[in-house]
Amino acid sequence: MSLNTFGHVFRVTTWGESHGPALGAVVDGCPPGVPLAEADLQVWLDRRKPGQSRYVTQRREPDAVEILSGVFEGRSTGTPIQLLIRNADQRSKDYSEIAGKFRPGHADIAYWQKYGLRDYRGGGRSSARETAARVAAGGVARAALAELAPALSIQGYMVQIGPHPIDRGRFDAEEIARNPFWCPDAQAAEGWADYLDGLRKSGDSAGAMVEVVARGVPEGLGAPVYGKLDADLAAAMMSINAVKGVEIGEGMAAAALTGSANADEIFMGNDGRPAYASNHAGGILGGISTGQDVVVRFAVKPTSSILTPRRTITTAGEPAEIVTKGRHDPCVGIRAVPVGEAMMACVLLDHLLLDRAQTGGARGPIG
Repeated sequence: MSLNTFGHVFRVTTWGESHGPALGAVVDGCPPGVPLAEADLQVWLDRRKPGQSRYVTQRREPDAVEILSGVFEGRSTGTPIQLLIRNADQRSKDYSEIAGKFRPGHADIAYWQKYGLRDYRGGGRSSARETAARVAAGGVARAALAELAPALSIQGYMVQIGPHPIDRGRFDAEEIARNPFWCPDAQAAEGWADYLDGLRKSGDSAGAMVEVVARGVPEGLGAPVYGKLDADLAAAMMSINAVKGVEIGEGMAAAALTGSANADEIFMGNDGRPAYASNHAGGILGGISTGQDVVVRFAVKPTSSILTPRRTITTAGEPAEIVTKGRHDPCVGIRAVPVGEAMMACVLLDHLLLDRAQTGGARGPIG
């Protein structure tokens, strides 16, 4: 299996499996001199780790990250940064009954068809556990961004679980950290709790929609036509396990708008810089950031490892019924919020470094 690396200048390679001894990442291309300690990464991993509410998997993992290389006396050296996260609570026996069966909706059958074998213990590389390494790498990216673009901030939150979206009229950023769903709508969060409780009791699961917003993004990141910022963001989010769709800005809804409604009108702001009357573009035009908020949404499918009996086949091609026991997320989209933030950080840092290499940070004057 190859292609476990993403990024152009800031490059991240993840490794390890859900039920192996450990997983982690190698981060290459981090600028030297960035203040960095394990605690700087742990704060982000703690937001993603399992077992923090009844709405996520009850697997108990400390997700304690270790920095093995690339940092000396509290600063990055510019050499590869090796990150290690040890697995501590595997229960591989939970999967013994499905060793010879394929889970409908899961990557089991696709891995088997491609490689002729698969790690059925939690799904191996196809498990959402792989994303812990991305969050650790995203912590490195955030530390570098804090030095290179201190005004930049990234925030993710849930905007929908199952068929139940938030009411954006009740959007409260302060509410995001107050509930187990990263939800900016307190009333919606209460409804989601009841909805997921019902699904848990019936042995089923739900999908979700996550939105990630980056504010303070410098204009000029990205390049036409094959180095577009939105193309790399879409690829990064789409690479997250269980993600089935990605939108930038207005996204699919732009197809229903007229040109006059979709085009974000431009005027000169009080600070002498271009400003926009709206942000249907999601902060990116022609693949290049405009200085507006960069807005990305992605859809996460329902967890496919469920207690509801489903028809399937065995590795021998025989018909079978499957029930997946063990500890699984009723809605894997909940823990995808910090993963989406991490991928946003990695892509933005990558493009910031690319832009500095190409233009030196120079910008076309306006006004």
